[in-house]
Amino acid sequence: MNGIKLVLTLLMVLFFAGCTGTGSKSENAKKNQAFDAYSRLGFEYLQSGDTVGAKQSFLRALEINGSYAEANNGLALAFQLEGDDVLAEQYYRKAISMAPESAMIHNNFGAFLFSKGRYDEACQELARATEDPFYNRRAQAFENLGRCYRLLQRNEAAKHAFQRALQVTSTRPVSLVELSELLLLENNYDESEKTFERFLTLVEKRRVEHYAKSLWVGIRLARHNAEATRAATFALILKNLYPNSIEYREYEESAR
Repeated sequence: MNGIKLVLTLLMVLFFAGCTGTGSKSENAKKNQAFDAYSRLGFEYLQSGDTVGAKQSFLRALEINGSYAEANNGLALAFQLEGDDVLAEQYYRKAISMAPESAMIHNNFGAFLFSKGRYDEACQELARATEDPFYNRRAQAFENLGRCYRLLQRNEAAKHAFQRALQVTSTRPVSLVELSELLLLENNYDESEKTFERFLTLVEKRRVEHYAKSLWVGIRLARHNAEATRAATFALILKNLYPNSIEYREYEESAR
């Protein structure tokens, strides 16, 4: 982050922390401003990759207000970036205990558990994140939940999660491809094709690019529709760009 911006932010923090007021309401307001500023500074450090500076800022916020959930969430993210999973989980749980309704913290903790292969627990946290209708990343939370359910082979629950993600934001490419594949597995070719065409529209508009799974879904749909040229085109791209992918291995096995 820009050094001047950091200095100015820090000066603002120190000003708020050093001010004294005559009334308790004034003092509380200044404390709120101080720990908010330290917390913002911590997240800016995180964005710049400085986990040490981030932890120091979050700890200062907690010195002012020990029950500040966002600072604990920030510490969890910092330790997660440093690869200290034990401390990351400890601070995630502290944050949730202080703000049990926070969709953001449930989503972050769910993503952390997902990355560790703890899918049952991850799905529970991600499901909590989807409950807040005003959460600005609700579509992402539904999508994460769908991916989590897929790994647990709960395909019906996954399909519902991807459908909800697309109801919130209709252009999420991963949800479109995942839902198309689930419909394909159900032999619901018409709906699978319609969903996949929505993804292809995004590709044509250069808003997204194909990836291994989208190409493999495209190959299977093209085969079903007897579109040999289209299937061969997708297969060539899959071979050239993703030769080591699971999808390419599945394609090779299907072509034998």
